[in-house]
Amino acid sequence: SRCYDESIMSVRTTLTLDDDVFQRLQQQSRSQGEPFKKTVNDIIRIGLIQSTTLSKPLVIKSKKMGLMPGLNYDNIGELLEQIEGPGYK
Repeated sequence: SRCYDESIMSVRTTLTLDDDVFQRLQQQSRSQGEPFKKTVNDIIRIGLIQSTTLSKPLVIKSKKMGLMPGLNYDNIGELLEQIEGPGYK
C-alpha cells in the first residue's frame, strides 16, 4: 500500500534484514535519536548515491621490462653497489 507523509510519497513494504544489519541499524537509530524508519531510509539513500558515483575499478596492466643491460642480477651486493653507489650499506 502507498501512503503520503508531509508531501513525500512513501511506500510501505516488508523487508527482511539479516540479523547483523538489523542490529547495526537499530544501534545507529538509537545513538542518533532518530526513528528506525528514518535511519533505514537514510542508509539506503547513502548506499544508492555511492553506488551510482563509484568510478570503475583501477586496473593496472603489467608490462615485461626485461633485464637492464650491464647489471648482474645474480649478485645482490654487487647490484646494490652499482645502483646505490659504493656507500649503500
